[in-house]
Amino acid sequence: MAAVIKVENLSKAYQLGDIGTGTISRDLERYWARIRGKEDPFLKIGEVNDRAVKGISDVVWSLKDLNFEIEQGDSVGIIGHNGAGKSTLLKILSRVTAPTIGSVKVKGRIASLLEVGTGFHPELSGRENIYLNGAILGMRKAEIKRKFDEIVDFSGVGRYIDTPVKRYSSGMYVRLAFAVAAHLESEILIVDEVLAVGDAEFQQKCLGKMGDVSDKEGRTVLFVSHNMGSVRRLCNKAFLLDKGSIALRGTTEKVINYYHSKISAQESRDEDLVSTCKRFILEKPFWMDAKGNRASVYTVGEKMTLCFNFTFNEPVKKVNPGFAISDFQDHRIFTSHLNDDADFGFKEPLIGNVLLKTDIDLPLSPAIYKVVYGVRDEFDNTVMYEENVLLTIEESFSKNGAGGILWHTTKWNLEKPKA
Repeated sequence: MAAVIKVENLSKAYQLGDIGTGTISRDLERYWARIRGKEDPFLKIGEVNDRAVKGISDVVWSLKDLNFEIEQGDSVGIIGHNGAGKSTLLKILSRVTAPTIGSVKVKGRIASLLEVGTGFHPELSGRENIYLNGAILGMRKAEIKRKFDEIVDFSGVGRYIDTPVKRYSSGMYVRLAFAVAAHLESEILIVDEVLAVGDAEFQQKCLGKMGDVSDKEGRTVLFVSHNMGSVRRLCNKAFLLDKGSIALRGTTEKVINYYHSKISAQESRDEDLVSTCKRFILEKPFWMDAKGNRASVYTVGEKMTLCFNFTFNEPVKKVNPGFAISDFQDHRIFTSHLNDDADFGFKEPLIGNVLLKTDIDLPLSPAIYKVVYGVRDEFDNTVMYEENVLLTIEESFSKNGAGGILWHTTKWNLEKPKA
């Protein structure tokens, strides 16, 4: 297949703090280097974009030396942590911003959905914005008119189509924006994380449409998401960005597995002692999968095990670890403490290294959840408390289930009344 996107030596630098170099002499030095065809002298000391580290330079490279090609019909997932450069890359490909160094060659028209309201004029109605977006893509009025009813039906905002979009909710904005981007005849569709604004039903609808765009229509899709289940479902290839560079590219499964292993390795390095007292030492609680590997990402229905690792310096008669799982609206879903288990008891005081484990069999729906850990000692004193630990449940396409907090299948029996 022919390449529709070709990126060569792409880099993007941003200056931190105030706009400009700060002095007239530095501006003149930069201008003189540019007209001589030399490298910007202030970019030489630029640093990679690491949010967690305070650097010494006021120039950071959001992207650095990217080289890749994307073929026609490919559906490519772009993943990575916040600040890795994903959105910057999509903005450059969409020509919202220009690269500092390097070139991007694109064959065909691009429809992009980068943030809520992208490409919409707030004073215009939904109907007028559909025609405006089509005109920007170079489509004739007759072509847009032919697609109009399909766009409105897909978006589900037909009742408000003649209302100015500034009165739309964020969800309505995204519904109409995605419908326009997906249905107008562009060769390349670029979608950032904005689908998270929509409800679960619309997200599934969008994923299905993007799959049709790639598989049936032969168009190219670039998709940025933190939901690995969605990336697995939609994309046949993936890029992992890390600090502005491509850490890995390849099949979707290969890249996602590497990303998860990297997260787990980082969490293992972060296993600091979270509580020490005279009687015992407690490590940070950790999760294990069915194979005994540490993990924080699971598929629906997969076995999860939570572990508390203690080192008791002297005999302790009682210790009570517990945890709670909540959704991102802080609705408590599940709470458990060791003392809740009537069958669990220590026949003798605890001493030395002890690993307390609990298997969690919760049919949670695909989402990111928050976990709170707590431990009380034998005198009922709180010796450890930690909140907002993230637990990710991904969609499993080998299992069927309905929407909601719990992902559970039910069996139905048909009984005919006796004659």
